[in-house]
Amino acid sequence: MQLRDAVPDDLPAILDIHNDAIQNSVAIWTDEPVTLAERAGWLEAHSRGGYAVLVAEEDGVLLGYASLGAWHSKSGFRHTVEDSIYLRPDATGRGIGRALLGALLERARAGRYHVVVADIEAGNAASIRLHASFGFEVTGTVREVGTKFGRWLDLTTMSLVL
Repeated sequence: MQLRDAVPDDLPAILDIHNDAIQNSVAIWTDEPVTLAERAGWLEAHSRGGYAVLVAEEDGVLLGYASLGAWHSKSGFRHTVEDSIYLRPDATGRGIGRALLGALLERARAGRYHVVVADIEAGNAASIRLHASFGFEVTGTVREVGTKFGRWLDLTTMSLVL
């Protein structure tokens, strides 16, 4: 498996992974699939902002992607980033998320960020365990702040001071 920076040619595979998460999970709290143009704008905005977007690839197949992005837009939060990690459903349980998160944290340190935040659907035990294994601490859970598939969702926030 190879980890590398995402390039525009990766966008169709990134879009497939992203839309699968929208349609089949509570990992992304939106109801409608996004377009290739939207994902292209997202990649461009991350690039322009100096934020990392990484992909995991094996034998020419993109297995997952991960990104760092602004946690909040107000200038007081400029030293804090949020991580996001999404994998193809058939790529889970193979250490790919761990590799992507490790690489993101290296980028965050190199970018001289101070804190990385992970906002995770509270029932996503695998993501919470993954983040905890890197030293993230649960800073709180907000009850019923999101909704999807006709049910209320809780948001657990974890953070790591670099």
